[in-house]
Amino acid sequence: MCLAMPMKINTIDGAYARCEAGGLSQDIRVDFITDPRPGDYVMVHAGFAIEKMSEKEALENIALLEEIKNAL
Repeated sequence: MCLAMPMKINTIDGAYARCEAGGLSQDIRVDFITDPRPGDYVMVHAGFAIEKMSEKEALENIALLEEIKNAL
């Protein structure tokens, strides 16, 4: 099973962005979304940003994933 993860864009270099979530940094592709910018939150699946999301949505998703992790 694959899970998409909300991440925050820190820097962008062409089609790649350095993103962060939960202490994890990862380089991802951002050429599937429109106008990515540092500070944006994106849903990441298999190394690709697949949609932008609001900060509120991203933080709610991150909190839910943390709750699930702690329950296991």
